[in-house]
Amino acid sequence: MALPTFFRTPPASTLADIAASTGAYLADPSRAGHPIKGLASLDEAGPMHLTFFDNLKYADQLAATRAGACLVSARFEASVPAHVAVLRVAQPFRAFVKLARAWHEDALRPQSWFGCEGIAPSAIIDPSARLEDGVIVEPLAVIGANVEIGAGTVVGAGAVIGPGVKIGRDCNVGARTAIQCSLIGNHVLIHPGCSIGQDGYGFLFFSAEGHVKVPQTGRVLIQNDVEIGAGTTIDRGSLRDTVIGEGTKIDNQVQIGHNVTIGRRCLLAAQIGLAGSLTIGDNVALGAKVGINNHLKIGDGAQVTAMSAVKDDIPPNGRWGGHFAKPTRQWFREIVAVERLVRDEAAKAKDEGQT
Repeated sequence: MALPTFFRTPPASTLADIAASTGAYLADPSRAGHPIKGLASLDEAGPMHLTFFDNLKYADQLAATRAGACLVSARFEASVPAHVAVLRVAQPFRAFVKLARAWHEDALRPQSWFGCEGIAPSAIIDPSARLEDGVIVEPLAVIGANVEIGAGTVVGAGAVIGPGVKIGRDCNVGARTAIQCSLIGNHVLIHPGCSIGQDGYGFLFFSAEGHVKVPQTGRVLIQNDVEIGAGTTIDRGSLRDTVIGEGTKIDNQVQIGHNVTIGRRCLLAAQIGLAGSLTIGDNVALGAKVGINNHLKIGDGAQVTAMSAVKDDIPPNGRWGGHFAKPTRQWFREIVAVERLVRDEAAKAKDEGQT
């Protein structure tokens, strides 16, 4: 971004180039030749940076920015300082992301940390494993018996792939990740430090013999185009499989229990905890630190606000939040009612104290 130390330097571009590539309208054509050498936030941008503005929360930063140019909607165009070239576009952030993806393609998918091509000499690969051409295996990775890995996949340093695991094409297995009992599709991005396919938390509690372990003999199935954040744990199923649906994006440090089924194109923010045997529909969005009890069903399109605790099924397209979670309108009404009650009680106590 402002100092792209770890990624390729963007190509030299002019405002005319940027307007053409993003579909933006350059408000002052005389600035068409102004050079732009990078992207930056409003508060860090300099005269040769492009930034964007689409949220009034950052109006003070827009007023003080030193950026050379700003992607902005017609609604906020008049707020842009005179020294900043205006690139008017209906959806500024979407246009900014389009340009960022083109300029920083190397940041979209992790590359080999060590510039490896092929298999590092220190990697350990069982003779029965089958790796297609173009697989990269970084130093100290271990690949077990009968593993299959598709072309274009990168296995990071110190990763461990257990026996029989199947991984598709153009995937990334992050450094220090451990995978067992799993079948993984194509274009799956697994960030460093994940644990996938280990035992679920299954016990007969408080039996005469103590807590008796229940065998966890299911698998983890991860469909195409899934992204899994660093430090996330996905337990294998006990009898049926744990399933992560196509296109789902999971943030860092998420816990997914055994037998959980997550639908397609879901969004799971950081530090979510999903207890076992949940069923989550398609296009569900869960905020950070949401906890969901076991054996529940979350309907298609549902949304749960951050730090909520869910103990009941949520219907399709439900908007829930709170502790314990309930429909957000009901939750907000209850909060307002409690606050009003507290104010009234405080005022009553004050009046009684004065009489």
